[in-house]
Amino acid sequence: MFRFIILILKGIAMGAANVIPGVSGGTIALITNIYEDFINALKSCNGTAIKLLLTGQFKEFSNHINLPFLAAILLGIVISIFSIAKLFEFLLEKHPPQIWAFFFGLVLASVYYIAKTVSNWNWKNILTLLIGTAIALAISFLNPAPVENTNYLFIFICGVIGICGMILPGLSGSYILMLMGNYQLLMVTSINSLFDFLKAISTGNWNELSTHQEISNHLIYFILFLIGSVIGIIAFSHFIAWILKRYHDATLALLTGFVFGSLSIIWPWKKELVQNDQLDRHGEPMLIGYQRYLPEILTSSDVWIIACMLLGITSIVLIEFLANKSKA
Repeated sequence: MFRFIILILKGIAMGAANVIPGVSGGTIALITNIYEDFINALKSCNGTAIKLLLTGQFKEFSNHINLPFLAAILLGIVISIFSIAKLFEFLLEKHPPQIWAFFFGLVLASVYYIAKTVSNWNWKNILTLLIGTAIALAISFLNPAPVENTNYLFIFICGVIGICGMILPGLSGSYILMLMGNYQLLMVTSINSLFDFLKAISTGNWNELSTHQEISNHLIYFILFLIGSVIGIIAFSHFIAWILKRYHDATLALLTGFVFGSLSIIWPWKKELVQNDQLDRHGEPMLIGYQRYLPEILTSSDVWIIACMLLGITSIVLIEFLANKSKA
């Protein structure tokens, strides 16, 4: 039971990371030493698993997919996404530099511990690290799509691609959705609409549903996104498991590069670049990118940003200390 609770907490941390544009749940899985187990469990959700389930061989099915482990992680992710979406919508609106700073410190400290999992840092793995860093940096300087796209096929594709980013360390699924223009629609508005739908059902307030067509539309978007995510995560986990098995150190070196390069995405000191002649659906100037900078004079706000960054670093160091102590 204690291990199950710990796994749920790790799942909650993965879910929380996936809500923040620029942070990957896969990074948290690597930091907490469950990444390979998570990928292998997802990969096991195949035809054999379906056959065992349909023939009533539940014990064999559970063993085949490592059900207790997978259930705990997925439960934690679901709890986190549905409980933190509204909170982070507020925090990202009111205090974005502090939130980004905390995750910047967390990811920065994790690079060292992830790199330690590579057993042999030869020139090939170092080159792979540099390639991964370059790819993540290139993605970080792309500009978000100017408008959201509500085409059903595109939303399905967002699910397939977004979930791959969410389980790939360093390449944030949320940030990819921002680049595709649908982060607000799928990770905030649609999830909140699902909350409104469940609330209306539980209170018997059917009139609210009938008078709010947007809730129905957003539920459709959420379902399409979810279907795409399920298909994407199963297919992509097979690919990741395959390359981890054959090129273990090189794959981890590449993932380390992804994580290191992603630091540019969550750099806390940045100004939004907007296009005033184009408005988003809220009537606000369209976000087209960011201008990163270093503060010339430290203000009280900058001090808080640095404190949040140090808190993120300390969190990782403490997690690693407790993990090593538990192994001793």
